Amino acid sequence: MLRYLLTFKPFVLLLLVVNLLGTIYGYWWYKSQLEITPTIFLPFVPDSPTASLFFCIFLFFFLIKKSVPLIEALAIITLFKYGIWAVVMNILTLIVTGYLPWQGYMLIASHGAMAIQGLLYAPFYKIKVIHIVIAGIWTLHNDIIDYVFGMMPIYSKLSDFSQEIGYFTFWLSILSIGIAYLLTVHYQRKQANHL
Repeated sequence: MLRYLLTFKPFVLLLLVVNLLGTIYGYWWYKSQLEITPTIFLPFVPDSPTASLFFCIFLFFFLIKKSVPLIEALAIITLFKYGIWAVVMNILTLIVTGYLPWQGYMLIASHGAMAIQGLLYAPFYKIKVIHIVIAGIWTLHNDIIDYVFGMMPIYSKLSDFSQEIGYFTFWLSILSIGIAYLLTVHYQRKQANHL
């Protein structure tokens, strides 16, 4: 039933439109930070919208029955990572300040869904080890840009915890890469051994 829904063209098209709108909103959300970001770092600052952009590209090619394994690897890793990251940061904001505006709850819901959708499509990805390696390097490199060069998303209420957040983010990246490997490459090998 779930597999049917995930491959049902009107549903995939709806998912593409929703993600595209979310991607556009995400880049708009980063607008003020992008205005003060050095040009060389621009591709690495808008984390969540770039993750959802990867997924939009995957969905477009999925609709026309083509695979783009590197984009698929980037999508599954970054959707899970930044989906979980945003949920945790908004919960942490609530804990630290005792208050979270309605936009924070919206971000928790949308980013939670973002993390889940990337995993749900794992059986359809054609990812190989090389794609995981390249996407993993991109992801860890992004952490360096964020926490060594200070380009992380601006959560002013959490600025006192940037070192701890950087440490958490690094291990979240490792977890995301590991999950992507298990759900794609490892799963495909396991299936092939049972044939």
